[in-house]
Amino acid sequence: MRILILGGTGFIGRHLTELALKAGHEVTLFNRGRSGTGLFPEVELLVGDRENDLESLKGKQWDLAFDIASYYPRVTRLSCEVLAGSVDHYTLISTMALYADHSSLNNNETSPVVELEDPTVEEVTPQTYGGLKVLCEKVVNEFFADRCLLPRPGIIVGPYDTTDRMTYWVDRIAEGGQVLVPDVWEQPIQYIDAVDLMGWILEAAVAGKTGVYNLTGPKTTMPLGAFLEAINEALGSKAEFVKVDSDFLAEHLDKPGNDLPFFMPFLERRGFMHIDSSKAQAEGLSYRPLSDTILDLAKWTAGLPRDRKWEAGIRREKERSLLEEWTAVQS
Repeated sequence: MRILILGGTGFIGRHLTELALKAGHEVTLFNRGRSGTGLFPEVELLVGDRENDLESLKGKQWDLAFDIASYYPRVTRLSCEVLAGSVDHYTLISTMALYADHSSLNNNETSPVVELEDPTVEEVTPQTYGGLKVLCEKVVNEFFADRCLLPRPGIIVGPYDTTDRMTYWVDRIAEGGQVLVPDVWEQPIQYIDAVDLMGWILEAAVAGKTGVYNLTGPKTTMPLGAFLEAINEALGSKAEFVKVDSDFLAEHLDKPGNDLPFFMPFLERRGFMHIDSSKAQAEGLSYRPLSDTILDLAKWTAGLPRDRKWEAGIRREKERSLLEEWTAVQS
């Protein structure tokens, strides 16, 4: 099929491009040509800007379009206006963050979504992100109605991820030694490997699937402790997990869920780890072994500059300080 990807060289877009090429599709990328240059020399590259320059998209035809990173409905509308007559099927990557009640367990595709007080806001924050995605979905539905797919992923992990959520744990556990972890060993977590996510989305679009789908994994929620132990085992590491009281961590960390990824100390946020993906599972969503994801991430992480800015996880000096303080409290 002839596939257009808006983006295609970042995190999930890069995985989608790789999967589409492997499946034998004819791929066109549309982006500013500033990052990931040279990654896919065999594909057609249309250079432009979603806000200011869509000329290179005009006068062409594609079977499928994938909108990887729409954050503002105004910008989504610009793309849809240009592509409505030249694309048969449109996929917008949305998010599970759009659900209105994140204390609710098992939010499904029919659960209430966020309504922004100011629909014209164009600043992405934890408070506006979900509501903006709701509005982007509405724009796509307006132009593509019964020919659009709206996947809502959970936490996405794997190589090329710039959020560093699972990447932090793989890197830290690989280093070994005493590793500070929350004591909520049975807290459920969810995540989805980017290969599983984009593989299902690609196949669903090719098959002409439409509508909303939650996409997270594994098949059932996994305890945080089992997740961390699986990383230790897959890497053959001898990291020693030091379990620290969750109330202590909530008090001493600025952003507990980001400083210790997947840690959900606040009840009003626990729904993030209980999203219902049974609809997609019933239609073919499957999952690679966790060990495959871990080893892929470890290989990719090993090549990262050690002085890079990490977007998640606590720095080693902060970890040591907290462990010392926690030990003092216990004695």
